[in-house]
Amino acid sequence: MIASPWDLILTVVFLATGLICLGDLIARRIGRPADAEGLADEELIDINHAVMSAAMILMTWVTVLDAVTWAQIALFSIFALALPPALARAHGFPHRVELVGHVVLNAAMIWMLAAMPLLMAGTASGGDGGSAHAGHHGGGDEMGLMATPVWADVVNAAFIVACALGAAWWLYRAAVARGHRMHALCHALMAAGMAAMLWLMNL
Repeated sequence: MIASPWDLILTVVFLATGLICLGDLIARRIGRPADAEGLADEELIDINHAVMSAAMILMTWVTVLDAVTWAQIALFSIFALALPPALARAHGFPHRVELVGHVVLNAAMIWMLAAMPLLMAGTASGGDGGSAHAGHHGGGDEMGLMATPVWADVVNAAFIVACALGAAWWLYRAAVARGHRMHALCHALMAAGMAAMLWLMNL
């Protein structure tokens, strides 16, 4: 799906983010009061990103069936809808920004899954990335029919910028916040990896 060496790099990135989120989730569950019920907001975020990391690794290596893709879209839509209510419980501006960032990453994930055929249209003929890219930017009629639509390029670029801004924000939080620096770095790595994935799909 993704050319080497990016497939290996992204696999390491998303394996790291998934393991960090799972570790944080386990630590939170062990440390929570025995009478606590339901999921805390941070636990939901950990589950969200752990599942997202696994989905990103899968997408890096294989082309999944349509049914699996739509199941993932439904799952990440549920996560995206479950996060905004936490804004009312958030303490302080940084926490609210981070919650919005998580929602944006979910939206980027949904876009990536739904638009993958469009973003990778240039590779449909089985040619290499260079020839597909050349066809996308002014090749013959046959390649033009398979080129990614301009509107999809624009939307994809917007999500890349949004993910890059999210990565920059979490790097800033890791530098200035007290505690949870590993968690902030994990989210920064996740956002940067998603931006890279969107870019690579659209080459």
